[in-house]
Amino acid sequence: MSTIITELDKEYIAGTYKRFPVELVSGKGSLVRGSDGREYIDLGSGIGVTSFGICDSVWTEAVCAQAAKLQHVSNLYYTEPCARLAEMLCRKTGMGKVFFSNSGAEANECAIKFARKYAAEKKGEDCFNIITLENSFHGRTLTTLSATGQEHYHELFRPLTPGFVHVKANDSDGFLKTAAESNPAAVMIECVQGEGGVVPLEPEFVKTVAEYAEKNDVALIVDEVQTGNGRTGRLYSYMHYGIEPDIVSTAKGLAGGLPLGATLVSRKYGNVLGYGDHGSTFGGNPVSCAGALSILGRIDDELLESVRNKSAAVFSMLKGAPGVTDVRGFGLMIGIKTERPAAEVVAECMERGVLCLTAKDRVRLLPALNIPDDLLMKAVKIIIEVCSKVS
Repeated sequence: MSTIITELDKEYIAGTYKRFPVELVSGKGSLVRGSDGREYIDLGSGIGVTSFGICDSVWTEAVCAQAAKLQHVSNLYYTEPCARLAEMLCRKTGMGKVFFSNSGAEANECAIKFARKYAAEKKGEDCFNIITLENSFHGRTLTTLSATGQEHYHELFRPLTPGFVHVKANDSDGFLKTAAESNPAAVMIECVQGEGGVVPLEPEFVKTVAEYAEKNDVALIVDEVQTGNGRTGRLYSYMHYGIEPDIVSTAKGLAGGLPLGATLVSRKYGNVLGYGDHGSTFGGNPVSCAGALSILGRIDDELLESVRNKSAAVFSMLKGAPGVTDVRGFGLMIGIKTERPAAEVVAECMERGVLCLTAKDRVRLLPALNIPDDLLMKAVKIIIEVCSKVS
């Protein structure tokens, strides 16, 4: 690893990241290489971003072709990739319209604006509260941080944006009591709490929330920033639960490695935001949208079935393995509770050539959706060997 790079990083980059001692320089598919020449199996995919791996040929061709034609114009003009991607998202989900931004936090900010404007116009300006869940994570802007139901993230940034009420996940009675008291404009949930430790919500709780929202004309927002775009074995995680959200936010894996967020709204909410109500300089950038078209167009039934099959194989190997006490998640979004500290497991796996992540006290796996079975099985075997070394 180059000491020059680490010194430059320390000198000139804000110290908000605790980086691993590896400098990545190249890769292909689910293999990445460090500056020291070592090769690693990538089970993190940039925290669920590189959906088809590193330098996927279809994605690369689409991105390069668009970059050679038109890398950016403002949203004062039409571009084909932006329009085509919005059409594809709506056709695949049944939603009505899309607003494009740059990130998951921005997609959630937009979702909040849709919900609050709709509620203000229908129910009055005092209807602005949004119920979110404890242990949730919705982004790092001040407003999405306020929506996040984890006190740890709030401590240094008060005063927070008002209007967010947090309730316990999977507590239907508690949710209904809070809803009755808070006159909410919306409810925002993650069907699988990713940064909260890969925690799937219970179906009955999700059903209760969805039924309340529909009955009371309250916007149901599902945050699909990490869970979306095939990650859980369905196109979006809410599809596991049989619900129909009013608003869906997504980002991360949508553009396969380029910054792109999207807020999808149902037809009922399609015309809530009008001219001048919202905007984004880079949202809907033609190069990012071209990359997203190459990703989303290949997330079909066959791929989703393969994601579910890979997931079943990983769960089968990990459950009951020495040093593993619990495994949870959907698809290729997997959280592993280990007897050894998760950070210790991740560090040793890295030494053995496997890159993993953590989420709370769990080892987290977010490999590319098309990771070859042999690479995936090899990596999981190494994880099991590392977990079995319990002192």
